[in-house]
Amino acid sequence: MKRVVTATLLPLLALAAVLVALVVTDVFQVDSPAPPTERLTVERVSLDSNGIEATLRAEGSDPVAVAQVQVDGAYWSFSQNPAGPISRLSAAQIRIPYPWVAGETHQLLFVTSTGQTFGHTIDVAIATSDVVFSRMWQFIFLGLAIGSLPIVIGMLAFPALRSGGAPVFTFALALTMGLLAFLFVDTLAEALEQAARVTPGFHARTMVWMAMLASAAGLLAIGHRRGAVPTGMSLAFFIALGIGLHNFGEGLAVGAAYATGAALLGTFLVVGFTLHNVTEGIGVVAPLLRLSERPNLRQLAGLACVAGLPVIPGIFLGAALVASHWTALALAIGAGAILQVIMEMGSIMFREHRRARTAALAAPMFFGLVTGIVVMYGTAFLVQAK
Repeated sequence: MKRVVTATLLPLLALAAVLVALVVTDVFQVDSPAPPTERLTVERVSLDSNGIEATLRAEGSDPVAVAQVQVDGAYWSFSQNPAGPISRLSAAQIRIPYPWVAGETHQLLFVTSTGQTFGHTIDVAIATSDVVFSRMWQFIFLGLAIGSLPIVIGMLAFPALRSGGAPVFTFALALTMGLLAFLFVDTLAEALEQAARVTPGFHARTMVWMAMLASAAGLLAIGHRRGAVPTGMSLAFFIALGIGLHNFGEGLAVGAAYATGAALLGTFLVVGFTLHNVTEGIGVVAPLLRLSERPNLRQLAGLACVAGLPVIPGIFLGAALVASHWTALALAIGAGAILQVIMEMGSIMFREHRRARTAALAAPMFFGLVTGIVVMYGTAFLVQAK
């Protein structure tokens, strides 16, 4: 036992000694006449009756001191909380008493003590507090319209699908695979897009990939905890969960775009979201077609809530200007959940094809997969809020 403890502690103590020596001696500190490398990322901007507040996050070898602030080409006074230089990966709020104009575009420029500049554009000025609080009911109805309602409409196809035979069941599973494949690629791409806006020091792109894989692995472990592959209601729940996490991330992106004025959601856009999400309802009920007993309304309502309602808190949090790294993380977790469902669905389709031992199901499988991808891709052109 003592040998095991010694063998374990020895490399840890050696590593600690090396790290202490490096920190104490500061052997890699080299004096240079060049100014230190500075980076400032504008994480979020909010506007109210008192002016503009910007949240800045610093990254670089030394703390970054904001010396001057320009708005639309003119220098303005500002206050900073906390005051002083911003240390690496820390954030500070810059308050500018600027009389912004609703609906107008404003240019911000932050000048550091070394003379480096970092800009940010407010595309359409709109009061942040007005978006979050005064439009509460509008956000709730919006979330229902683009989340739960289209999923319920898609689930209404359950009786028609259940009345079909093996070809219809195979087509429904393949359709679900197609729409989930599109959702997976779309969600992962959006997560990486959000990660590109994050301070490089957070390694947000790496975080997206790791969170996606961890989410998929964790849900796979939960689904197989009893040694059986999820089927029927269990698989339907995992599909609804994956779609729900995806819709939560979508809500974050829509809410953030709405708050900053980058998206004014009109009727046409809401119609686009509705059409885009109807197919998701079909995907939720597809695993239930072979159940000996029909699911009751309470079970179907629960699946619809899991898949559709998360878009509502997503919109509210996004409108409150949640930082991009949180949006990227939520989307990555959603992508992992969808990947887990794709793997489970693929396993079921493979077993179904082997059990049938006929080529008759090849055509429904192919056309279902293609239809799911084409429908999701086609309706995605109508969804341009993010």
